[in-house]
Amino acid sequence: MKIRKHLESLPPYTPIEPFEVLSARLGRSPEQIVKMDANENPYGLLPVVREALGNMEFPHIYPDPESRALRKSLEEFTGVPAEYLMAGAGADELIDLLMRVFLEPDDCVLSCPPTFGMYSFDAELNAARCVEIPRRANFSLDLESIRKAVETHRPKLFFITSPNNPDGSVIDAKTIDALLELPTLIVLDEAYIEFAGENLGASVSQIREVPSRDNLVVLRTFSKWAGLAGLRIGHGAFPKWLMPILWAAKQPYNVNVAASVAAQVSLAHVDQLAKVVDLLKRERTRLFEGLQNIPYLQPYPTYSNFILCRVIEKDAAVLKANLAQQHGIFVRYFNKPGLRDHIRISVGRPEDTDALLNALKE
Repeated sequence: MKIRKHLESLPPYTPIEPFEVLSARLGRSPEQIVKMDANENPYGLLPVVREALGNMEFPHIYPDPESRALRKSLEEFTGVPAEYLMAGAGADELIDLLMRVFLEPDDCVLSCPPTFGMYSFDAELNAARCVEIPRRANFSLDLESIRKAVETHRPKLFFITSPNNPDGSVIDAKTIDALLELPTLIVLDEAYIEFAGENLGASVSQIREVPSRDNLVVLRTFSKWAGLAGLRIGHGAFPKWLMPILWAAKQPYNVNVAASVAAQVSLAHVDQLAKVVDLLKRERTRLFEGLQNIPYLQPYPTYSNFILCRVIEKDAAVLKANLAQQHGIFVRYFNKPGLRDHIRISVGRPEDTDALLNALKE
């Protein structure tokens, strides 16, 4: 018995490990660990969401396959009609769904690294090719090279992230318009948009553009701003012509009852979540200023809930390891081209910032 040939050499995605695994490895209790490596919301879900999860009436019944109540709440939140919206088990599921719908073996998708690693991973999983157009040194997009790549490779999908992970830069509206002129489907991943601009990202999000565009998809998630990373719930806005095949191709019960309840209650208390996001944005400013005072770090300006730092005259991988082993502080290191001398630090609570800056000074 043989597996599909292209999977024999598939490199596994490297995920971030949870508290209990890190705790056992280091011999520290979870309370002694400062987790700043996965861009999670350190304040967690709202108390009202936790209460709602404990009082769910029908967890023993299959969920609504169309997530109708959630999509109605999303319509009110995003300003996009529900017929353009679909929920998923995290935005990751929707990324994979798009690839399964569009890609034949050896088809091409485009991405612009350094960026989210799931685009290339899912492309390879679907026996496709991911053509990568590197960002410039300041992480801006190389539009001329992108246009040439689209002309040469004719990609079915072009994945682009704003704010970008791992540097936190935002793509301006003029560049978005230039991308939308390309003959391909633009998939704009806005996983961190709530931390950019005003009104939980509404001032810079492109999601309301979807109904008037035939080649724009916008993906969002509850993992970061709403603290629901462990429940896996995301959503996307898609062109109307694409919706019928997405409904036909998705898993029937892809959004579980707990995730749906948590997302709906979160959307009913957006004012409370906005306060949490403001806390993190203020702490982002304080952390950035503190990192500027560390002589061997060069932090990049960011519009997200993380800060990318270039490590100068030190080994970034060793720095990451020492922070974990000696202080129980976890930051992200990417063993990838363009990032091997960098670490990425998630914005945490004030006490997390204090612990990190003290450790870095030592």
